[in-house]
Amino acid sequence: ACGYHYPVSAKRRIRQLVDRKTFREHTGRLISSDPIAFPGYEEKLENNRLKTGNQDAIITGVGNIDGNKAVLIVLDSAFMMGSMGCVVGEEFTRAVEYAMKHGLPVVCVSASGGARMQEGMFSLMQMAKTSAAVEKFAEMGGFYLSVLTHPTMGGVSASFAMLGDVILAEP
Repeated sequence: ACGYHYPVSAKRRIRQLVDRKTFREHTGRLISSDPIAFPGYEEKLENNRLKTGNQDAIITGVGNIDGNKAVLIVLDSAFMMGSMGCVVGEEFTRAVEYAMKHGLPVVCVSASGGARMQEGMFSLMQMAKTSAAVEKFAEMGGFYLSVLTHPTMGGVSASFAMLGDVILAEP
């Protein structure tokens, strides 16, 4: 409860993982909409953007880990508890597709409360979308490392977080 160890921001996780000055972000162009007109959702999104400096609960990009190039997908629990809405699902899928196209491994760091209730069934559909992307990646022989951090639960753990070739977890 000291505020130092948890929650760890996505940006900090990236700094911990990648070689200095090698990370190139791919996210930030997509913005969540309000597909089911959930009361107060747009304000909540804007407040979380201001609080975290992120467009949504995910940061993706390419960086080197001990000299080896990899695609990184990192969720940020400080942005609406790292919940997966349409933007998170699309950014995740685009990152996996980039890895397929360029023959790179994927390292995903999950920190999520699950599906984003403010996007209703559209959020739940992201579970199938991201799982299908991981399956296609596996069929092409790609390597997917999934790192489960505190917290990882709900729709994220029921989909892409548990599909790694290797799964590591924090206590």
